Amino acid sequence: MSYDVIAIGASWGGLHAVGTLLEGIPTDLDQAIVVAQHRSAESSRGVLESLLQRHIGRPVSEPGDKDLVEPAHVYVAPADYHLLIEAGRFALSVEARVQYARPSIDVLFESVAEAYRERAIGIVLTGANEDGAAGLAAIKRNGGVTLVQDPRTAAKAEMPEAAIAASEADAVLPLHEIGPFLYGLCCP
Repeated sequence: MSYDVIAIGASWGGLHAVGTLLEGIPTDLDQAIVVAQHRSAESSRGVLESLLQRHIGRPVSEPGDKDLVEPAHVYVAPADYHLLIEAGRFALSVEARVQYARPSIDVLFESVAEAYRERAIGIVLTGANEDGAAGLAAIKRNGGVTLVQDPRTAAKAEMPEAAIAASEADAVLPLHEIGPFLYGLCCP
C-alpha cells in the first residue's frame, strides 16, 4: 500500500511528543506530514515551526489557504485556524472551536480521511481532551492506518485513551516506536 499523508494530532505535552516523533522519522519517508498541535490563539507565527525544525531535516512551515500539499514537507496548523486538506490543497477555516480547540485535530483528520482515504495515516499523541478520537475513527473507516501513542507514555493520557475507545487502532505504541513502525509501513 502506498501512503500520501501522515496526519499527527497532539495537545498537552505535544511539543515534546511531536519533536520526538519527528526525530524518529526516517529520511527516506517522503509522505507529507501535517500536524495539528493545540496552542494559544496568540501564539507567534513561526515559533512552533522553528522549534520542530530542529528535529527533522525537511522543511517545516505553516501552510496558507490553497497551498499545495507537497511530499517530504512538514506542515503545522496555524494558531487559531482549523487546517483542512481538500483535493491536494490546504484550506484554512475560522469556524467554531471543536473540543475547545482551533486548530482541531478532528477537523484535520476528518478532511484527511475524506481526501486520502486508504492512503492516509493518522496518529494521536498526548493530550488532555478527546480531540482526535472522532477524526482517527474517520481515517480508520475510510481505510487508512491509525496509530495511537501508548497512554502510559503520554504526558496526558486522555487523548490517546479517547482515540483507543473510539475505534480499534492499528497499533498502540510507545512514542519512540512510532517512527520505526512508520518506516515499516511506508518503506517495505
